[in-house]
Amino acid sequence: MPRRLAQSYKRHPVTEAYDAIVIGSGIGGLACAALLAKHGGCKVLVLERHYTPGGYTHVFHRPNYDWDVGLHYLGGLEPGSPIRRVFDDICIRPIEWADMGEVYDRVIIDGDIYDLPKGRRNLRAMLLDRFPGQESAIDGYFATVHAAASASMPFQAAKTLPGPVAAVVGPVLQRRFRRWSDRTTREVLAELTDDPRLIAVLTAQLGDYGLPPADSSFAMHAIVASHYFRGGYYPVGGSGVIAESIIPVIEQAGGTILISAEVAEIVIEDDRAVGVRMAADDAVIRAPIIISDAGVATTFGRLVPHDVAQRSGLLADLTRVGPSLAHLCLYLGFEQTAEELDLPKHNLWIYPGDDVEGAFRASRADPQAPFPVLYVSFPSAKDPDFARRHPGRATVEIIAPAPYEWFEPWADSRWKHRPEEYDEFKKTLATRMLEGLYAQLPQLRGQVAFQEISTPLSTAHFAGYERGELYGLEHTPARFAEDFLKPTTPIRGLYLTGQDVVSCGVAGAMFGGVLTATTVLRGQALRGLATTAIRRVPAGSTLANSATSTARRVQQTLTGRHRQPRRG
Repeated sequence: MPRRLAQSYKRHPVTEAYDAIVIGSGIGGLACAALLAKHGGCKVLVLERHYTPGGYTHVFHRPNYDWDVGLHYLGGLEPGSPIRRVFDDICIRPIEWADMGEVYDRVIIDGDIYDLPKGRRNLRAMLLDRFPGQESAIDGYFATVHAAASASMPFQAAKTLPGPVAAVVGPVLQRRFRRWSDRTTREVLAELTDDPRLIAVLTAQLGDYGLPPADSSFAMHAIVASHYFRGGYYPVGGSGVIAESIIPVIEQAGGTILISAEVAEIVIEDDRAVGVRMAADDAVIRAPIIISDAGVATTFGRLVPHDVAQRSGLLADLTRVGPSLAHLCLYLGFEQTAEELDLPKHNLWIYPGDDVEGAFRASRADPQAPFPVLYVSFPSAKDPDFARRHPGRATVEIIAPAPYEWFEPWADSRWKHRPEEYDEFKKTLATRMLEGLYAQLPQLRGQVAFQEISTPLSTAHFAGYERGELYGLEHTPARFAEDFLKPTTPIRGLYLTGQDVVSCGVAGAMFGGVLTATTVLRGQALRGLATTAIRRVPAGSTLANSATSTARRVQQTLTGRHRQPRRG
C-alpha cells in the first residue's frame, strides 16, 4: 500500500494558527507553500478536497498497479536547467529523473510515423529529411518558436509588479510576447509553409495544451514545443514522488497538509480575505493570507461570495475566456512486464489525418466520430523503479479529448451511483480507445488484465473543475490578453496560483507557484531561489527563465524591504 502523505481533515480538525492557507495541493499550491515555508518562514496550511494530495501529480492506485494521473513526462530537466533547480529548491531531497531516450515522442498521422528526437539539431535533421524543400519553413519555425518562448520571460515578470509599477512598466515588458500570443498557431505557421502534413507534425504535441492550431495561441505552442527540445524525462518512482518530496519542506516550517478538506467558501470581511469556511463542518479557519490553487473560475465562481465576486469584476472578466478541453483517460494493467510486452518509453500521438481542426469539430458534434487525437503513455516502461514496486506487471494510459457536453445528461448523478447508460457509454468509448492502441501495438490484444476509464465527470468530482476542464482556462489568444490572470486579485489578502497564473502543465503550474510566492513575500524571501536559480540561466529558456528572472526583478524593484509575509 502507498504511504499516506497527509492527514484527513475529518480526523484532525484545525486548532492552530497559520500564516497562510493554500486551497488545493496541485503542484502550484505545493510549490507556493514550500517556497513560503522555506524562504519566508511561513507556517502554511494546505487544504485538499481529494483523498490524496498532489493534484495532477498524484498517483492512481489499484491492487498490483499504479498510474500517473497528469504528469506523463516533462521537458527542460537536464542537469543544471532552471526547472530542475526549482524542483531541487522546493523538495526535501532531489528527485531523480529518468531520461526517456533519444526519441521521446512518436507522431503517427494516418499511419505515417514521425519520431521526434532529443536535441534541436536532431529534430531539424529529421524534419529536413521528411520534408525536403521545406528548409526555409523549418528554420523559420525554430526562429519563431525561440522568439515567442524567450518573450515569455518579461511577460511573466510583469505579473508580480506592484500596481503603480505594473501600470507603467507592464506594457513595455509584455509587448514582445503579445506579438506572438495575440496570434493563433495556425496563423503563424501558415506564413511559413502551406504543407498541411508539416504543420500537423510541428503541432502534434497540441494535447499538452488542448487546442488545435486554429484556436491555440502561438505563444502557448512555442512554450510547449521549446520545453521538449532537449528531450523528455520521467520521475523515478512515479509522479507521486513529487508531492512526497515537497510536503516535508512545508511541514518543517510547522505547516500542515490536510486531505478530504473541501473548502466551501472563502470568508471575506471588509473586502479582505480573512479565512475559509469548511464544507464538512462549517468551521471557519482564519489566516491573513489566502491563496487559491483551485483555478480562477472555481475561486470566483464558487468560493468567493457571489456579491463580492461581482464587485471585483472578475466574473465579467471570466466571460471572455472559456474553460479548457475535457478528456478521457483509460488506465490499463497487464500481467507481464514492459520488457515482455515490448512497450516503448516514448509516447504515441495518433492522428487520423492532417486536418486536425476538422477532426476536433467532427468529434465535438458526434461522439461516434474518430477521436481527433489519441495520446498513449507507458509509465511502467518510463519508470526504472516500477518493476520493484509491481514485479511482473505493466501499465499503459490512453488519453483522448472528450467534450463535457457528451456527459452532461449524467452531471447531476453521484460518483459510483451513476446510471447504467453512463457505464455503457464509457465501455463504448474504452473499446474504441483500445482499438487505437492495438492498431499500433497488436501484441497487446487479449493481454489486458485490468482497465478503468475516467471521464470529465471524474475530473469534476475529484479536481473540482465544474466542466471537467483539464487545463483550467483555454490557452487562446484571448486568454493571454487578459491581465487578471496573475497572483494578485482585487480582494486584499487573496491570491491565485497554479496553471491559471502562468500556463498549463506541471512546469507551468509550478512556476505559477513561484510567481505567487514571489508576490506574497515581495521578492525578498526568495533569496535562496534567486541565488540558486538565476545563475547560469541558458539563453532562450522559457517558463523557468521567466520565473527566475521574476524573482530577481522583484528583489531589485522592492529592495528586499519586507522580511515578513505581506498581509494583504
